[in-house]
Amino acid sequence: MLPAVTLAAVEAIINTSPLYKAAGVDIDAGEALVDAIKPLAASTRRKGADASLGGFGALFDLKAAGFTDPILVSSTDGVGTKLKIAIETGRHDGVGIDLVAMVVNDILVQGAEPLFFLDYYATGKLEVDVARRVVAGIAEGCRQAGCALTGGETAEMPGMYAAKDYDLAGFAVGAAERGQLLPRGVAPGDVLLGLASSGVHSNGFSLVRKVIADNGLTFESPAPFAAGQSLAEILMVPTRIYVKSCMPLVRDGSIKAMAHITGGGLVDNVPRVLPGGTRAVIDATTWEMLPVFRWLKSAGQISDAEMARAFNCGIGLVVAVAPEKAEAVQSALKAAGETVSRIGRIETLDDAAAEPVCEVVNTARAWN
Repeated sequence: MLPAVTLAAVEAIINTSPLYKAAGVDIDAGEALVDAIKPLAASTRRKGADASLGGFGALFDLKAAGFTDPILVSSTDGVGTKLKIAIETGRHDGVGIDLVAMVVNDILVQGAEPLFFLDYYATGKLEVDVARRVVAGIAEGCRQAGCALTGGETAEMPGMYAAKDYDLAGFAVGAAERGQLLPRGVAPGDVLLGLASSGVHSNGFSLVRKVIADNGLTFESPAPFAAGQSLAEILMVPTRIYVKSCMPLVRDGSIKAMAHITGGGLVDNVPRVLPGGTRAVIDATTWEMLPVFRWLKSAGQISDAEMARAFNCGIGLVVAVAPEKAEAVQSALKAAGETVSRIGRIETLDDAAAEPVCEVVNTARAWN
C-alpha cells in the first residue's frame, strides 16, 4: 500500500530537495527575504492596518481609519526603465520610493487618502540583499505617503528574467468620503499652481538612456551639468510624494483638481482633470527648469513640444484652485515643504463642446 501524499509531505520534499534549487528557485532565500522585510512592513503601521505579513491576504478596517461613507480608489503602476539604471549601477535603495510614488500620487489627485500598498517583485535569481533594499525603499515610500505596506509577492523566475534583472509593480487602495472626490468645480479663471518635482521622477527613461548612449556617456559618467555628481546620482533621485502636503487642502475644500505629471508630461496630464470647453495655459517662464532637463534637451536635441510631453520639466504636480484661494493654498503648500509656483490659468475655449487641452507657452524663452 502506497503512503498517503499530503501537502505537508510534498512541501517537505521540495524544501529539502536540491532539484528545485538546481532549477533556479531557492525557497530558503525567499523565506529569508520575508523575515528580513517583516520589520520594514511593521514600520508602516497605521490606523486600520497592522501591516502583518504571512497570511494569504491583507485586511484593512475603514471604520478604524476614520471613514464613515467612503468611496474606494485604487491604482497600479511600475517604475519603468529607470530600473535598468538601478540594476546596472547597483543603486537599488530609491526605486521602491519611486514605485510607491507613482501609485499613491495617482490616488491623491482623485482626492483620496492612500491606505494600503502591495508590491510585486519578480527576478531571475533572488538576491536577498538587493530585494531587501528595494523593499526598504517601498516601506520608506509608504511612510512618506502615510499608507501601510500590507503585503506583496516575490517571484523567482529563472528563464523569464536574466539572473540580476528584476521588475517591480505596485498596487494601492485609497479612500475618500463621498462627495470629496476630485476634480470638482473646475472653471475658467481658476489658477494653476505647480509643485516642483525632485528630478526626472520615473518617466521618460527610455529617452534618457538613448540621450546618454548617443552622447557616448555611461550612467557613472560625471554629470555635465552638476559638478561632483554622476549622471546616475541625479537620475536616481526618487519621485516626490505629495500626499501629506496636499491632503489637508483636499479635505478642507481648497483644491479643485490635481494632475500628476507622469508619462505624457504637462500637455497630456493636465487636460485629464479639466471640463470640456476649457484649456489650461501654462507659462514656462514661471518656474526654473531643472539643469538635468536643460541638459537632456540640449544633448538630445529635443524639441520644446516633445519636452513638454516626455518629461515633467520640473513640475511634478499641478493644482487647480479658485483665484481667491490661490495665495493661501500656495502659502500652505510652502509651509508643508513644497516649492510652489503660480504657473497658469484655466480659460474658455471658443467651442464649448471641445475636448480640454493644455498649452505650454513661452518655452522658447524659458527653455532655450
